Amino acid sequence: MAPAPGATILTPAQRLSWLRLIRTDNVGPATFNQLLSRFGSAEAALEALPDLTRRAGKPVRITTKAEAEDEIAGLARYGARLVARSDADYPPLLRFIAGAPPLLTLAGGAALDWQRTVAIVGARNASSAGIKMTRLLATDLGAAGYTVVSGLARGIDAAAHAASLSTGTIAVLAGGFDKIYPEQNIGLAHDILDAGGALLTEMPLGWEPRARDFPRRNRLVSGLSLGVVVVEAAQRSGSLITARLALEQDRDVFAVPGSPLDPRAEGGNLLIQQGARLVISAADIIDTLGSADPARTSLFEGDWQPDLAADALPPSDSDKSRLLSALSSTPMDVDELIRQSGLSASAMQMLLLELDLAGQIEWSSGQLVALKYS
Repeated sequence: MAPAPGATILTPAQRLSWLRLIRTDNVGPATFNQLLSRFGSAEAALEALPDLTRRAGKPVRITTKAEAEDEIAGLARYGARLVARSDADYPPLLRFIAGAPPLLTLAGGAALDWQRTVAIVGARNASSAGIKMTRLLATDLGAAGYTVVSGLARGIDAAAHAASLSTGTIAVLAGGFDKIYPEQNIGLAHDILDAGGALLTEMPLGWEPRARDFPRRNRLVSGLSLGVVVVEAAQRSGSLITARLALEQDRDVFAVPGSPLDPRAEGGNLLIQQGARLVISAADIIDTLGSADPARTSLFEGDWQPDLAADALPPSDSDKSRLLSALSSTPMDVDELIRQSGLSASAMQMLLLELDLAGQIEWSSGQLVALKYS
């Protein structure tokens, strides 16, 4: 894989600063990008954070240099490494999704084709028919040269990984590299690495996955892939979240039909009703993706990152009040917030940074922001 066009390769010191910044409380990918846009480097952002968070009224704990060094050393013991989005081995399709992680933890995968990838997801309590269909799809996709991506969950995910061990598979984790979930799939994770596949996560070492971490993982599953195949899924399930995220990321969505009497088929059937491509064999997927451009980067929308001068004046308390009045629990486009509040782009960026660092807002799809209510 080649570096991103115009990318700057990080020095070890810069990589350490990136790690410290992304591991700091309330700094997610969107906030990380805005901090870099505002201050020019992770080092400068780290220096500015204490004052910035004091103005937000909620100082945050910044990851220390020693803690970041310990994480890097710990990853090495697991045979894993940190990959920055400017690195040659950062997954190319993932670079262009909204909220792409600045840093990933990656193990294995050196010989995989990261451009021709298909995600297969579905129910944890899969039926025997669903498992059989998954194995057929994964085997045939692998034989056609596609790398299979999934989330290492029970059921459909595990079947997809197991069936594509010999042809290449990528497992995306919801927790830290040392906290594989579920524990029953730890052996499968080792098998994936032994077969030349990859394990990938954006979470730090020691991170126990929580319920809210699985949708974050799902956006990586879809973002790594040209298309997402849903084999079995209930109407309210993580698999349907993955399908929705795939559509937001301009990926193709496929679904295997099932019996209307089986609750596990409700989600897939609903997707087909809504326009997902019906799948009865891997050929249905291969025919569609065969005409897809693996570098459809012009169609991907990046995070909101205005090009601002670092010496812009800080916003006033009245500016903050105007923004809070314009915000609600309904996600809103940043440009629309600027129009409604009358704030400048510079003031908007600084205020959103302060509110984000204080844990008062949340981002969706990289461009939409809403108030966070506890």
